[in-house]
Amino acid sequence: MIFWFRFLSHWPLWALHAMGHAVGWLAWLLSPTYRRRFLANTQTAGLSFWQVKGAIGQAGCMSTELPRLWLGKTPSVLWSEGSAARLDKAYSAGQGVLMLTPHLGCFEVTAQKIAEEFSRTYGPLTVLFRPSRKAALDEVMQSSRARPGLETAPTTLPGVRQMIKALRAGRSVGMLPDQVPPEGMGQWAPFFGKPAYTMTLAARLALQTGAQLVLVWGERLPWGQGYKVHTAVLDEALAEDVDGVVVQINQAMERLILTRPDQYLWGYARYKQPRQDSHA
Repeated sequence: MIFWFRFLSHWPLWALHAMGHAVGWLAWLLSPTYRRRFLANTQTAGLSFWQVKGAIGQAGCMSTELPRLWLGKTPSVLWSEGSAARLDKAYSAGQGVLMLTPHLGCFEVTAQKIAEEFSRTYGPLTVLFRPSRKAALDEVMQSSRARPGLETAPTTLPGVRQMIKALRAGRSVGMLPDQVPPEGMGQWAPFFGKPAYTMTLAARLALQTGAQLVLVWGERLPWGQGYKVHTAVLDEALAEDVDGVVVQINQAMERLILTRPDQYLWGYARYKQPRQDSHA
């Protein structure tokens, strides 16, 4: 697997994305289970097939672009208008920045771009890290994230302490709040109106540290032109309890996803039962 990752890391992004679209549609055609879950999730969100059909190919791009992002030359990554300034303002508040990114677009490049441009001034970005079940892939993943300005925190108690320490020092932490956590690390909350087991960690960190909440996502530009990072500050007053903040974060994720439903990972098993182990 490492050989193929290194081989594909030299490919131009447009070729990797072209292959990704083919892979995405092939998975759609060959897997009835995946197709049913994709359609069920989009229907739960109140979206038609024509609004989300682009996400079929985008799901494939999410996989085929990884060799380039992890091992190859960094592609073009731009900021959308005002996004870098909003992030700088959030950092400047000095309370830490909690960055929330759904499975929308390319979330790998958001961490890389933020670490590259803000770590020298505000310290490293700490990202919540869950090891891959495949040892070879885990080795590549960990080496790719061991880069200047970027730190990883495991989904363990020491990892939580690491994130709290980073936020209290005015640094930043990033995570995917729409990822199903292990049993005991979440609660059931509405996501597009349907109960979904949702992590409570983001809500607890926000309440415990007073960190600024910033929504971040990386738009995948057409024809392999690169990416564009978008940010939006969640500036509404947070509820006083974890349950309420979890609902607010889910609602914020919904609004963000609906801005570009054609780049969301609708095939993800968002409504599954949580696993018992720590690598769900």
